[in-house]
Order: sequence, then structure tokens, then C-alpha cells
Amino acid sequence: MTDLIDQFYVFISAAGLLISMMGQWLVAVMPGSERWSRRFFRSYFFALMLCCISSIIEGVLYYCPVPNAAIYFVVALECLLLSLPMPMMTAYLLHCCGEDVRKNRLFRTVLCLMAVYFILVAVGPFIGWYTYITPDMQYIRKPIYSLLLVPVVTIMLLNLEGLIKRRKQLAHKVFIAFHIGMVPLAVSLIVQMFIDILPIVDISYVLSALVMYSFVLSEQIEQDLRYQQEIANQRASIMVLQMRPHFIYNTMTSIYCLCNQDPKRARQVIMDFTTYLRRNFTAIASADPIPFSAELEHTKAYLAVEQAQYEDSLYVEYDTPHTLFRIPPLTLQPVVENAVKHGRDPYSGPFHISIRTRKTDSGSEIVVADDGVGFVCDGNDEPHIALNNIKKRLEIMCGGSLSIISGREGGTAVTITIPDNPPG
Repeated sequence: MTDLIDQFYVFISAAGLLISMMGQWLVAVMPGSERWSRRFFRSYFFALMLCCISSIIEGVLYYCPVPNAAIYFVVALECLLLSLPMPMMTAYLLHCCGEDVRKNRLFRTVLCLMAVYFILVAVGPFIGWYTYITPDMQYIRKPIYSLLLVPVVTIMLLNLEGLIKRRKQLAHKVFIAFHIGMVPLAVSLIVQMFIDILPIVDISYVLSALVMYSFVLSEQIEQDLRYQQEIANQRASIMVLQMRPHFIYNTMTSIYCLCNQDPKRARQVIMDFTTYLRRNFTAIASADPIPFSAELEHTKAYLAVEQAQYEDSLYVEYDTPHTLFRIPPLTLQPVVENAVKHGRDPYSGPFHISIRTRKTDSGSEIVVADDGVGFVCDGNDEPHIALNNIKKRLEIMCGGSLSIISGREGGTAVTITIPDNPPG
């Protein structure tokens, strides 16, 4: 009977190994998952593969004339490998919630419990408190064995508690995926405290990880589709957002007045306005990042038209030695327009705005700074919506980012970062 049970355990472990290998293959070939998730599941399935392999080796060793120390070593290794995905699950949960893993109290507590568990497993064969091997090569657990699993069971319960507390920060499918990854494992570990079902724990680990990955992948593919739809909608409506009627009226009125007062300048404003319109139409039709120099030309044309209207109340400074990079269309120009539209106070004197670029170690950086009224929330969400739309397009199209710093006494700086190697 014992031989049949051992053979069944080896078979279960082998099945777990095959399923974890299939999980590795799915992570490698399936598109749509973001880099952090692929890295997590690749490491997760690899740890489970090692755990299943050690379980198979343990089952085989019982039929081989080997010292008891070898069996103790393999069992201890299997126990350690089985615990590795637990802090990985904690780290992935915190990452999905946008929290700093290294500074998080939950993750530090989990690491401390892991250290306690590692110590207990390492010293177990020497103190002989938890298990022993009989002369006929039977692995027997002592009554105190359940205490060995207290740290890992506590980790899983803490993970579940952390998941419930953060449920509002996760998409519905991701929340379900974490439950699928945690609950079966927590239940099987609690059962393992009283009944030796370690290979069953292995396969429950692998199956729950596979289902979890499918849920996470499904959510990320749906999210990518939503983002692509958002981009399509933005491209369809960007003309309305950018071509503000009063801006056109004011520009045409300025040109009309300049025709008699300064015909040369009127012709220049017409050229600037034409460049602005042409760049707008080109940006609408572009689905890929464009050279920064083209976006800068668009922005300069817009600012030249605005300066013709505001005369000596709008001053612009350019410091753009670095231009050899690409940027999503309609990124810089709307940021500058947002600053002029919402940052300029006609009763506070001249409005200054600067545009700077520089090369960084990881990519390119653009800073748009002004000395206006500052970026405040006064019930008008229009500037927030505009910048949030730009931020989303940056993330989707080139893996870039946008950050805003606004001083208490006025002035705003918007920083755009474009990486050299956008994520695939």
C-alpha cells in the first residue's frame, strides 16, 4: 500500500512538473502581458518546476540505497523551494497596487517569517524535532511537525489579509486571480500541517498559478484593447480639443488688425498659423511616435501665434540642444497650450514659459516650466483631463511618463520622460 502511495505521489509531482513547464511556455509565447508580470510568472513557474523535480527525486530516493542524510537534504530543499513563491506573491500584489515593495511593512514581515522558516528547516535534521526516517526507509512526521509550517501558513494568511485590504486598488479579474493563487495554497498548507500531502501541495500550487496567470493575462489584454480604443477616440476628437474656436477667432482678428499696422508681421503670423494647422492635421493622421523636432516646430508655431495676440505679455525661452529622439504626436504642444491657457494670469504681469530638453542615462527628458498661477484644482478638471490623456498616450505608445510639480506660490513644471528602449 505504501509503495502505491509513493508511486502516486511521484506521478502527481511529475504532472505538476509538466503543467509548470506548460506555464513557462505560455508566459514565453503569449502576447499582451506587461514586462513585470511576465518576469513574475516566469520566476514563479520556474520555482514550482524545481519544487516538483525535488519531489520526484525524493520519491525515487526511497527505492535507492542512499544515506538518510540525502533524503533529509532533498526533503529540506523541497520545503524551501515550496516556500519561495509566497514572498513572490506578496511582491506581485504590492506591485499591482502601485506600492513600493522594499518599504512595505507587509513585505518586510513576510521576509522575517521566511527567515524563521528557513532556519527551522535548516536545523530540523540536526535537532530531530519534526521528522525521522525508519530503518525500512519510511519518512515519519512527529507530532510537533505542524509547528514547522506555522511561518508559511502565517505568510499565506497575511497575503490574503493584504489582498482583501487592497481589493479596491485591483481590477476585478486580477482580484479573482490572486484569490485563485492564494486560497487553494493556504488550504493545502493547513491540511499539510496534519496530513502528509506535500506532492498535492505542489500540484495545487502549479494549477492555481496557471489559472491565475490566465486571469491576469486576460485582464491585461482587455486593458490594452481599452487603451487602444482610447487612443483611437482621442485621435478622432483631438481636432476639436486642439482647435479651440476662440483661439481661431482671436488669431484671425489679430491678423486682420496687423494687416494695416504691420503687414510684414501679419504675413509671418499667417505662416505660423498655417504651420500650426498643418502640424495638427499631420498629428491626427499619425499613429506612431514622430521626431521631436517636428513636435517642437508645431509648438513654436503655436506659441508664435499666441505671442502675436498677447504681444509683450508672453515670453518664451527655448533650451533644446537634444532633439534626436521620437515622441508621440500632440504631446509637447498640448502641454504648452495647457500652460498658456490655465497658467497665464492677465492681471499679474508678463507670463514666462521655458522649454528644455536633455539626454539622460535612460532616455530623453523634456521640461516645460512657467511662472504662472500654478496647477491648482479649482473645480475645473479640464487641465487635469488634458494632461492625464497625454500621460496615458505616453505610457502606451512609448513607455514614457509625465509628472507635474506645482509650487505653492505659483509656477508649474511638467516633465516628460521618453525611454531609449520602450517596453515591448
